[in-house]
Amino acid sequence: MSISTKYNPAEVEGKIYQEWLEKGFFHSTPNPEKEPYTILIPPPNVTGLLHMGHMLNNTIQDVLIRKARMEGKEACWIPGTDHASIATEAKVVGMLREQGIKKSDLTREEFLSHAWKWKEKYGGIILNQLQRLGASCDWDRTFFTLDEKNSEAVEDVFISYFKKGLVYRDYKMVNWDPTAQTTISNEEVIYRDIDAALYYVKYAIKGSDEFVTIATTRPETILGDTAICINPNDERYTHLKGKQAIVPLVNRIIPIIEDDYVDIEFGTGCLKVTPAHDTNDYDLGQKHDLETIDILNDDGTLNEAAQFYIGESRESARKLISKQLKELGSLIKTENLRHKVGFSERNPDTAIEPKLSLQWFVDMQKLVTPALENVMNDNIQFFPDKFKNTYKHWLENIKDWPISRQLWWGQQIPAYYYGETGVAVGKTKEEALDMARKDSGDENLSLNDLKQDEDVVDTWFSSALLPISVFDGFRNPNNEEYKYYYPTQVLVTGWDIIFFWVARMIISGYEFGMDKPFEKVYFTGMVRDLQRRKMSKQLGNSPDALGLLDQYGADGVRVGMLLSSAAGNDLLFDEKLCEQGRNFSNKIWNAFRLIKSWEVTNIEQDPAAAVAASWFENRFNETLEEINDLFSKFRLSEALMATYKLVWDDFCSWYLEMIKPGYQQPTDQTTVDQAIGFIEQLMRVLHPFMPFITEEIWKNIKSRGENDYLIVSEWPVVNSFNKKELQLTNEVFEIISNIRNVRNSSGISPKTALQLFVKSNESLPFEHYEVVIKKLANIDSIATTLEKIENSSSFIIRRNEFFVPLGEHASAEDQKEDAIKEIGRLKGFITGIDKKLSNDRFVNNAPEKVIEMERKKKADAEAKIAILEAQL
Repeated sequence: MSISTKYNPAEVEGKIYQEWLEKGFFHSTPNPEKEPYTILIPPPNVTGLLHMGHMLNNTIQDVLIRKARMEGKEACWIPGTDHASIATEAKVVGMLREQGIKKSDLTREEFLSHAWKWKEKYGGIILNQLQRLGASCDWDRTFFTLDEKNSEAVEDVFISYFKKGLVYRDYKMVNWDPTAQTTISNEEVIYRDIDAALYYVKYAIKGSDEFVTIATTRPETILGDTAICINPNDERYTHLKGKQAIVPLVNRIIPIIEDDYVDIEFGTGCLKVTPAHDTNDYDLGQKHDLETIDILNDDGTLNEAAQFYIGESRESARKLISKQLKELGSLIKTENLRHKVGFSERNPDTAIEPKLSLQWFVDMQKLVTPALENVMNDNIQFFPDKFKNTYKHWLENIKDWPISRQLWWGQQIPAYYYGETGVAVGKTKEEALDMARKDSGDENLSLNDLKQDEDVVDTWFSSALLPISVFDGFRNPNNEEYKYYYPTQVLVTGWDIIFFWVARMIISGYEFGMDKPFEKVYFTGMVRDLQRRKMSKQLGNSPDALGLLDQYGADGVRVGMLLSSAAGNDLLFDEKLCEQGRNFSNKIWNAFRLIKSWEVTNIEQDPAAAVAASWFENRFNETLEEINDLFSKFRLSEALMATYKLVWDDFCSWYLEMIKPGYQQPTDQTTVDQAIGFIEQLMRVLHPFMPFITEEIWKNIKSRGENDYLIVSEWPVVNSFNKKELQLTNEVFEIISNIRNVRNSSGISPKTALQLFVKSNESLPFEHYEVVIKKLANIDSIATTLEKIENSSSFIIRRNEFFVPLGEHASAEDQKEDAIKEIGRLKGFITGIDKKLSNDRFVNNAPEKVIEMERKKKADAEAKIAILEAQL
């Protein structure tokens, strides 16, 4: 079997992925003989393209699902996309605008026809891109949050909430996105610090020459003012109690009211009240029965109620009004101010407008108790668990959720209106009519009397139901798949959607599901650049994800992403990590080719190779135990690093050196079989992280059966290992490294055989490894001695002193200089330990084993100093 001289990801990855698909290795069906292991993908927006966050999140999911599959579990990774109401509607509106078509000129059905065509053309791009990454999703199960079963689930849940009194319709102050012209939830508002002007404006007091000064950042809202508010305890304004003020420009007479809400120390101590355009002002307006004047259209322009600058944008009106106030002498001064302003998550350049609006809300306070309790008691585990506090704070302070969106793309709210105030719900108009007749007592109501709500529900409302709806658990709660796969095992997601999605899925799970929606949540960090900035198109710091895959291969990129992605912590992405991943691929490939290139003859096994096999078997099992433990704690970055060191350091650097035959010399079959056996085990452990190169090596090791693929092979089992032997081997490697250092510092050729003496009067513990020392360090004899060897270089390991006679290469001055340097280093080391041991806080809190270890380190260092000083 010929093996390519170089590993070329471009030639391998697509071919292997297609084979996996054709063999059906990703597909899952309920199997009572197996333990289910289910992951639901955080569905990317149907508008999306692969970016660094997707790369990290989906690599982690693929690592977990591949390991579970190899462990014999029924691994099911469910892919899909989110219909993303606001983002997708904006895309479709933009596409139509380019064709000269306005949304307002279309019927709902006509617009949705265009939207579905857009979705069919562009909606699957990101899922195809995930395949490039190696994502082993069960593509037969691909869902779309607007498909039939998910849409029916939304209707069922809305109707259930309505009948329980958990969803209601009311006029409330909401966050309004003037660009998308829809309400959004509090969680979709992103606050940023911006530079602004603070305008000091005079309000005349009616019937006097006096005035009060109000400071505002939004002079355009003056047109909607309906009161001035002072603190009743503010002595500066006692004389204004019960009086009236005159609003500049519009000359509206408004009352001066009193309320403790006003901070005496802040600004001028006088507050203008605009109930229609500020949440706190709205609360004051309700409390004091003030008039509410909405001066803005849905698109953020001024309407007729403003009386001035009708049709101007908020920003334009602000400039024009401030100019006019100045001309009238009502603007006293302006100051520069930096303050927080809320912006729309979906339209980052759009400032949110507080707006009084009739919307549908979910009464969240009545739903949160089981969702809070089951996270805090670890029935649902968070990794890392620091996010429990974030979750707890939000749920304990949760607000009612506005779920209606003024859009057409999405699940239309199944509510129907009749008469002046009648509301009925139903999955069909006929169902709603039955409710309307029953509630109203009017049997003469007809379908023509009912009008369905024009709005759709929030996208997150539908995605909150996914762990149930993807298994059709709403329409058929007794179906086999729902009972087998639910609850899912792990959710992998960014911490930034803990409120948007995680909490709401947990709430839905306990309200509608059989149990919690998932057992564990693994929170990934944000992918940032080396300056800790969030990746974004605007900053130009986001690499081309597909370009990285082209350049470094999927395995290289996966390794690069994972090496620096500790759970919950931000990943500082450096493209060099992907290069490191690619180099690792080349290292593995070259090691495999090296073994396959050896000539095998009928000779006895080299004793060093037999020792190497025994050592590596121990080392492999020790590392495998560590890797399994790290996986159980979701410390995947550390698990990969442990695997990386096992392959690069232990196998490629030490093991292969120990078994490698001499130049142009043959080796024996046993050694090759052992090495290939270890390669197979290493490929199993490495496969979840680097699926493509490991599968390619697997198929090149030997002829395989039709379905003998690494992806469905067994995860290795940890066998017993000898820790003392491993510790002893580490000392042997240290001896070899020191001898090599002696050669380098003394300019001795690696081909020159040397002698090694150990100062000891008893047998050496590493006698079994002498063959390895001799082979790897080119030593022709090892002997004990009771005296110092003249004209030699020495080193100390674990209180044992070793001598390498140098003959003509000996340099007493060099040895003396080295010894002085080492004594200095050791004394500094002891000083550091003494500081620790003299620290009461450390001694009182550290485990006794840790303290004892520090004392042992100090004793070892003191012993080495004594030996070095004797040498001097």
